[in-house]
Amino acid sequence: MIVAGFGCSSQAATASLHDVFVRMACVAKPDALACLDGRAAWLVPFARQVGLPLITLKPAQIQGIATPTQSARIQAAFGTGSVAEACALVVAAGSLHKEDDRRAAAVIAVARLISQDGQATGAVARGGGT
Repeated sequence: MIVAGFGCSSQAATASLHDVFVRMACVAKPDALACLDGRAAWLVPFARQVGLPLITLKPAQIQGIATPTQSARIQAAFGTGSVAEACALVVAAGSLHKEDDRRAAAVIAVARLISQDGQATGAVARGGGT
């Protein structure tokens, strides 16, 4: 499975998400989108617009996920270096309910990208076999 993970501020507009998505989709077309459940309100309309399912995660599900890019602010708040990368990795690995090494079964295909307005981030992960 190929998953586009997103992080965004409460100021993010659909245009911010679209900006990141277009650049990611040029490299890998995702099968699904993923984000933290607290940001689903921002992603649901966008997911409908692009015709992809949205999978939401609780913050505890991304805690401790090793990511290629690092944000000190995100590390302090969520226990991972990138919300977008961590969400993509967890869902692409198919380990939403497992406590094992959630990153081992998935790899980052597109490292964190930031929208032009700085309000959204996105990353793509590929699960094993894709």
